[in-house]
Amino acid sequence: MERTSTVKRETKETSINISLDIDGKGLSKIDTGIPFLDHMLELFAKHGLFDLTIEARGNLHIDAHHTIEDVGICLGQAFRQCLGDKKGIRRFGFSIVPMDEALVLTSLDISGRSRLFYDVELPMEAIGNFDVSLIHEFFHAFVNHSAITLHIKVLFGKNTHHIIEAIFKSLGTALDMATAIDPRRMEEVPSTKGQL
Repeated sequence: MERTSTVKRETKETSINISLDIDGKGLSKIDTGIPFLDHMLELFAKHGLFDLTIEARGNLHIDAHHTIEDVGICLGQAFRQCLGDKKGIRRFGFSIVPMDEALVLTSLDISGRSRLFYDVELPMEAIGNFDVSLIHEFFHAFVNHSAITLHIKVLFGKNTHHIIEAIFKSLGTALDMATAIDPRRMEEVPSTKGQL
């Protein structure tokens, strides 16, 4: 069973194309026009073993907000499509990932309920010309459109780049765990309700 998806979204603010294979090898081709975001999404795909292609164009002459938010929306939709009825998945995933001095905990539930608990303090307001507050916007959009409950907690960190990098790596590994198929319940939805 292939677990792949393609999402296209066109608005007056952005144009986004995403293809995703959640049973991939960590291959990626990311071009959002925002190099820092590209780097983070490459790390996410690599450590989640997701094959991910993203081509995004947005009104960056205004700022990066619309592009980052819309990439989060489309990536969330792509995961939701890949998972379909969620039969056989492990559902829960967690990860604690270091990046030098930074240490980040991510825990998630593919619950069908969109919740984001973002306990993240970033020492710097920007990395180069990238406004790091937009990372929160990205995850808010991702959670709302993937219908995942996601906790992100920074346990330690002083370097803003290291903290954000650990967040994306941690999310990738936690999502890989949660989306993996458990052969003991291939035809079951992992919920006492019978659906997620």
